[in-house]
Order: sequence, then C-alpha cells, then structure tokens
Amino acid sequence: MNGKFITFEGPDGAGKTSVMNEVVGPFKQQLGDRLLVTREPGGNKISEEIRHVILDRQNTEMDYRTEALLYAAARRQHLVETILPALNAGKLVLCDRYVDSSVAYQGAGRQIGMKQVYRMNEFATEKRLPNKTIYFDIPVEVGLTRIAKHRDSTQIDRLDVETTEFHKRVHQGYMAIRKKNAERFVTIDATQPFERVVADTINVIRQIASEYF
Repeated sequence: MNGKFITFEGPDGAGKTSVMNEVVGPFKQQLGDRLLVTREPGGNKISEEIRHVILDRQNTEMDYRTEALLYAAARRQHLVETILPALNAGKLVLCDRYVDSSVAYQGAGRQIGMKQVYRMNEFATEKRLPNKTIYFDIPVEVGLTRIAKHRDSTQIDRLDVETTEFHKRVHQGYMAIRKKNAERFVTIDATQPFERVVADTINVIRQIASEYF
C-alpha cells in the first residue's frame, strides 16, 4: 500500500478529537483529496449505525463482550470500506481511535482481557495496524474534569459516565499498550495549553509523513 496510516489515541478528556479538528484545516489546504480524516467507531454508514448502538446511553443492559464485538464489527467495515481504499490510493489517513482503544477500554476497562480483545481485533482487521499512533497523555482526574466542564448532556455517552476506577483501568491499559508498542507510539503531553498540543501534533505528523509535505 502506498498510503500512510496514523491513529490518534488517548483516554477520555485528552482532547484528541478537538486537536484533530484543528489540524485538519491546514493539512487539507496542502493535501486536498490526498488526505482522509475519519473516526472510530464510524467512518461510513454501517459503522456509524453501529456507533449509535454502542454509545447510546439507553443501552445500559449491553453485555461487555457484545460491546467489544460491536466495536470490532464497526472497525472491520470501516477498514475495508474506508481506510484500505484510501491507503491503496496513496492517501494520508488520520483516524480518531483504532484497535488500541478496544484493547484499553474493553480489554482493560471492562476487564474482559486485553489479549482476548486484541485477538478479536486481529481477526477483524487481518492484523492491519497503523504506521504510527499519536497518544495524548493526561492524568485520569484531569481528563474527567474536562469532560464535566466542557461537555453538555447531549455530548456525554455511555463510556463518559463510567466510574473513575474504570477510567483508571483504561489508562493503565494504554500504558501497557504503549510500552509493548514503543516503536509505533509517539506521546504528546495533553496537559499543555491547547495551542501547544495542536502545534506539537502538527509537527509530529509532518515528521511521520514527511513525504506528503
């Protein structure tokens, strides 16, 4: 494949989605249709419909393994319908969340097993991992405080209302994933002022995908 695949990861409140929205503008001006910006769960019609089921706060009875399977199903559809065609066309793909999120949130956070969730996603993705992952690091308490302060009730989903202990397990899961995949991960301090985080992210992407600029 001729393209490059970069994912954004981080615990809730790290600001990765806001940062992605900020960097899209300048990159889109330079790259035009050579850039694809997408998200998980979502990215196309079927995956977005699965996203709605997963994150709906009314679905309180959802089994944890069902949740993990739905994420993997949405990811499979997203990969084959959206990501792989873009990479085959030589595009730079920036994706908000990917496999690491499932391993951290369902594997560690839900305590159903990081190895088990990873294997599930190996099947879903045929072992396709990103070229690089930008991880936005922030203490759990700081991230949750940001959510409470800046998101209204319409923006809070099932995972946002989980316990602090759940989010601590997610953070610990990310730390284990980052350690195991040190060559793939680039870490940005998300406690910095937003403008600094955006600037650092732009610099990192330019370095990772220098052939596009």
